[in-house]
Order: sequence, then structure tokens, then C-alpha cells
Amino acid sequence: MRKYLLFFGIALLGGVSALGLAKVFTKGEPSEFGAHQNFQFTSVAGDMPQANFINAAQIVTPAVVHVKVTGSSEASAEDGDTQGQFDPLEFFKKHGFELPQSGQSLKAGSGVILSEDGYIVTNNHVIEGGGSIEVVLNNKKSYKGTVIGTDPNFDIALIKIDPKEKLPFVSYGNSDDLKVGEWVLAVGNPFNLTSTVTAGIVSAKARNIRLINGSSPVEAFIQTDAAVNPGNSGGALVNTRGELVGINTAIASQTGNYEGYSFAVPVNIVKKVVDDLHKYGKVQRGYLGIQITDVDSKKAEENDLKEVKGVFVEKSNEGSAAMDAGLKKGDVILKVDEVEINSVSELQEQISRRKPGDKVVITYQRDNVIKTTDVVLKNEAGNTKITESASVETGRALGAEFASMDKNALLKLELKNGVKVTKVGPGKFKSAGIPEGFVITKVDKNEVSSVSEVTAAIVNKKGGVLVEGLNPDGTKGYYALGIE
Repeated sequence: MRKYLLFFGIALLGGVSALGLAKVFTKGEPSEFGAHQNFQFTSVAGDMPQANFINAAQIVTPAVVHVKVTGSSEASAEDGDTQGQFDPLEFFKKHGFELPQSGQSLKAGSGVILSEDGYIVTNNHVIEGGGSIEVVLNNKKSYKGTVIGTDPNFDIALIKIDPKEKLPFVSYGNSDDLKVGEWVLAVGNPFNLTSTVTAGIVSAKARNIRLINGSSPVEAFIQTDAAVNPGNSGGALVNTRGELVGINTAIASQTGNYEGYSFAVPVNIVKKVVDDLHKYGKVQRGYLGIQITDVDSKKAEENDLKEVKGVFVEKSNEGSAAMDAGLKKGDVILKVDEVEINSVSELQEQISRRKPGDKVVITYQRDNVIKTTDVVLKNEAGNTKITESASVETGRALGAEFASMDKNALLKLELKNGVKVTKVGPGKFKSAGIPEGFVITKVDKNEVSSVSEVTAAIVNKKGGVLVEGLNPDGTKGYYALGIE
């Protein structure tokens, strides 16, 4: 018994000694993992940053509108969605992508007010092929919309209304600053239900989904998981500060309804397109003039590239900006100015923001040596000229802006045709005494019904031109223009 007690005493003494030493070397910390530790659940709400969407929603929703196209001599029932389902165009079904549209009219979608005087951006596919455009504000007021310009290559259109009051509008953000994982809101005005708001995160940037069917399309979509459904096309994608970062354009869907992926044109592209349409009537787009492909592991191996990055130049077109700058087949473009490039869509996005005559610094790799070159971009015709649409060019020369009129507006004035003069500045219209609000019905005895007909009737004239129509006070007006 004494033997066992001796062993027990020794063991107890050893345990106490070990515990004492452990306390000395661990400076009083418990030796057992987790004993008395201050653990807490990661899901405790008070310790996690929470996105606040309320302020952003309050800022944006009054500035998102419903856009309806109510008739067209060119469009058919197939152009719209009379059943509230998806657009049946085979191109989009083939690729599994749909352009969301409403079934309330021939065509419908959303739009975003950009200025207090009524300039609104939407998608080109919302109004393409349409006739009369009606814009319904968040407060249910309705206005006639006039197309200022469109560009199918970006799927962007600029329209204008003439409100009686100053309108709420959305400020531009910076889509370059968006980070994958960042919260965003999709705000639309589908089915004329007033603005609806959904939230999601940025899933990816510079997505090319081969959707836009233009002659030289640019796709660098922001991909989000914010719910976007039919009627949201042309609506706003905003950050949590309520700044516009994109225009919602498409959804990935086999049914026409939201299935988890939506795509928006980045606002940095939108801003450039809108500014050009407003100023010139058409987009002033710069081109490198090269044929390019993404660099993948196979391309890198075939061309003895040390890294899988950049965009591979397959060919520099004869007389192009790229050829003038010395770029040739086999070069790998790594940067545009200070922006790193790792895909065709990223390169297209950066170049599409520039106009002919702009200079960019291209960083590229040739034979695994990094080089730079200055490139002066050219237009599609191969020069650096800025070109204006005929209507803008003529209007600028005349000192006036024009807008087509729908049937209801003409009926109220008891006219069968006419084009409204919406603005008169320094120029021939002002010199002739033509007032703002004047409705042109004839130019040199020929009836006119559209802006293009007015500009075509005047642009090639020399000498005197007789303009007939209706003054704002209801009296008939006759004015003579001197065209040099």
C-alpha cells in the first residue's frame, strides 16, 4: 500500500510541477485549446458590415422611367412581346440570351434620366424599329419622347422629353472602380409598375456574351446577380451611393425570365456614347485597326510566350492606326495607357472610349521584350476626322434643333404632318425670325413629317428657301431662309 501511495504522490507532484511550468512559459494563458477563450459566432449581425440600400434607392427610383414604343410602320408584332414573354428572335435563342421586354405595347423597357431638362438613356433594342415613343415618369406623368441618336454597336440610345419642371436625375459613377463582389442595385420601371429595385453583387467585368448584333459590336458587360426581368432593359445599375455604374441590357435565360445572370453596359462606355450622340448625333469611335484574340495556354505555347496574359495581335490592317504605330502580327498587347489588358473585351472597352485623333500609349510584348508605342486612333474610314450626322450638322448650321411629332400632337393642332422646332439659337432660323415651338409643315412647298426630311430638304439647297408652318400662337407662319 505504501508503495502505491508513493507512486501516486510522485505522479501528483509531477502533474502540479508541469502545470506550474506551463503557466510560467505561457505567461498565464490556459493550456487547453479554447478554454475560457472569447469566441463568437461569425454570423452575429452587429459585428458584420451591412450594405445600406435605402439611400441609393431613394436617390435613383425617381429618375428611372418607363419607355413605351406604341407604333411603327416598319415593326411587326414579332418585334415586341405581346404575351409578356421573351423576344423570339432566333439569334438570341440560339445563344441563350434574351433582351428583356414588356408586353404592354409594341415595345417597352426602362430608361434613366441624365439631366434635369429631360435627356434620357435607354437601350437601342428598346426603341429600335419603333415609331412613337412615350416616356412615363415615376410620378406617372407622361411625355412624348424624341430620339436624339442611337448606336446598335453599344446597344445605347439617347432620347429627349420636354418637361414642364426640372426632373430628378442620376449622377454618373465610375465603372472602372467597381470591384467583383461589390454590392449593386438594379433599378427598372418594368410593366409601368413604377420603379422596382433589386440588389446583387458584381459577378464579373468585361464579359463578352456575343449578344449585340451590330456591324462592329463592343461587349464588355458588367455581370451581376441582381434580378433583372422583362421590362428592365435600359434601367439603371447603381452602386450603394446611388451613382450610375451601368445600363441593364440583357439576361441569360432559356425562358425569358431571370435565372441568375444579368448584364449591363458599363457607365464609362455609356457616358462616352451619350456625349457623342448629344453633340454629334453619332458616336465618334476610334479604331486600332487590328485583328486580335485572347491569349490562352495553347496560344502562349504556340508562340513561345513566357506568360499567359494580354491580347494577341493576329494582323494589323493596311493603313490602320496600329500599322502606323508599328504593331504587327505576333505582338501581345498588355496595356492601354496605364490600364492592364487581359482579354479582347477589355481592349475593346478601352479603345471604344476614345474618338478618332486621340492618342493612346500601347504597352506590348514582342519576342518576350516589353515595348511601348504611341497610337493615334482613326475612324472607320481610316482618317482622324470627326463626322456629324446630317441632322445635327444641318441643325448646327441653321442654329436650330428639331423633333418629330406623333399623331396625337398633330391632331391637337389640326395638322396632318409637321416637325417641331424645339430650340433656336444664333443662326439662320433666328435671323429669319422663326420662333421656338414653330411647327414646320412644308419646305419649298414640299410636306415634311420627320427631322430627316427637314434636313434633307434644306441641306442641298442654295439661295432662298421657303419654310411654312404653324406659329406657337396658332397663326400660320411663312419664313424665308438664305442658304449659302
